[in-house]
Amino acid sequence: MDNDDFNQIDSNVSTVTALLEARGISWGTYQEDMPYTGYEGFSWLNQSTHKNDYVRKHNPPMIYNENTTPERLSYQKNFTQFYSDLQDEQLPQWMFITPNMTDDGHDSSVTVAGAWCRRFLEPLMQNEYFMKDTLILLTFDENESESQVNRVFTLLLGGAVQGKEGSKDANYYNHYSEIATVEANWHLNTLGRWDVGANVFQTVAEKTGDVVRENTAVTGSNPTIFQNSSYAGPFNTDVGKAPYPAPNVNIVSPKTGRTVLPAIRRVWGNKPSIYNNGVVIPDGQHPPAGYAVNTVDN
Repeated sequence: MDNDDFNQIDSNVSTVTALLEARGISWGTYQEDMPYTGYEGFSWLNQSTHKNDYVRKHNPPMIYNENTTPERLSYQKNFTQFYSDLQDEQLPQWMFITPNMTDDGHDSSVTVAGAWCRRFLEPLMQNEYFMKDTLILLTFDENESESQVNRVFTLLLGGAVQGKEGSKDANYYNHYSEIATVEANWHLNTLGRWDVGANVFQTVAEKTGDVVRENTAVTGSNPTIFQNSSYAGPFNTDVGKAPYPAPNVNIVSPKTGRTVLPAIRRVWGNKPSIYNNGVVIPDGQHPPAGYAVNTVDN
């Protein structure tokens, strides 16, 4: 996906929500300035300043049609509901929280984003209910440089990392690691895509037995893979269209052997797939076999 259009991903493409529900794990999203629970619109403007507040593209579950059933829409809430659920001690086990377009730094600065994070997180760090066994992942989606490796600041907080304050983790991770870590933590199935081989965050891998592998093509002193451009796909307007790639229903996670969700197997069958359980993933300059190299900055 290389655009900000109103994209809808077909309902036969599964997400982490399907994995969570199959295991009985509760989930929800809290979106700052989303006008109401289950809002499926493209965006919501500030009614006073007319600036962007909520945007659908920053609420990943909403983009997938499998998450637009009435029940799943009810789990996607305005940010104010977070505090109601916190007070009632009814927060879901897995949450995805997005500030608005000003508070996330997109239309402002990292200083504004940092101030918002501090206002939001510092009180929670004193809340025993919220902190118990909780792992908070604070991260960004991408950098702004096409000429450098796409490295983003990421911070782990919460009761799950108590005692590791100030430590640094030099291992290689990507955004699939976020899904892989969730899968490892709750012993979930996988999606049969790049989540299967992604490194699990070390603090969780130490408890689940997952192996954390190197990817020197990205992290080495002379990186060759930058991971800052996309290859052809259903929503790629610059590089070219391509059908939805089928998941690989036969791969398992390294060492721990997590398998693909049975429901995904039933829907897709055993089709040829670009996916494997390696730690190296393609990008626009190093696409999967049969895909054109991306020569456009996106």
